[in-house]
Amino acid sequence: MSFLASLITAGFGIGGGVLMLAMLASLLPAAAVIPVHGLVQVGSNAGRCFLFRREIYTAVMMPFVVGSLIGIVLGGLFVVQLDAGVLQIAVGLFILWSVLFKPPALMRKSAGITGVISSFLTMFFGATGPFVAAYVKSLELNRVSHVATQATFMTIQHLLKTFTFGLLGFAFSQWAGLITLLILCGFLGAMAGRLVLLRSNEVVFKRILSIILTVLALRLIYGGASSLFASGS
Repeated sequence: MSFLASLITAGFGIGGGVLMLAMLASLLPAAAVIPVHGLVQVGSNAGRCFLFRREIYTAVMMPFVVGSLIGIVLGGLFVVQLDAGVLQIAVGLFILWSVLFKPPALMRKSAGITGVISSFLTMFFGATGPFVAAYVKSLELNRVSHVATQATFMTIQHLLKTFTFGLLGFAFSQWAGLITLLILCGFLGAMAGRLVLLRSNEVVFKRILSIILTVLALRLIYGGASSLFASGS
């Protein structure tokens, strides 16, 4: 699954992180899912950064880093105080809006704001790649630069999140073997996905990206609504 998730993300820009999160949620204790997923995603995205390093759009990196630092700190302070269901619905609706129309002008122009919001959200339900992808999509990069830039954003975000969970006391050492294997398989998947990406074209890539984002947005809305219904009943 780690191989397949990385192949999908490297080939089409998004989707693998959510697949990995669903797989880990079915195998690990609830308290371990998001921290372990975060560290696995550090390795997976860093592998894509390396493979596509010459295509990273560096102009937006520093604002995103600063914004992510702010968002991670805020998320660490409020991680147990907000309803993840409401946040999932809100993010799902935002992604649908981004696919069907355009993100707000302020967000399209600010990697910093994207960093704050997405890093804050990642402390609650882990896979916020679709939210970040909606911003990267608005930059209108070519398909290779899109994947490279998205991977760099997510490496930064998951690294900061993993560090924060470590400070909060999560014991990563007991999961070290599993995490290492998942990262290695993920890198092999990224290499395979790179071949898929280089053999596709811009029109096909953007069409598939929009379809995947729409499916993930609907999944978030459904998951959030189910969570709210379950807590209300």
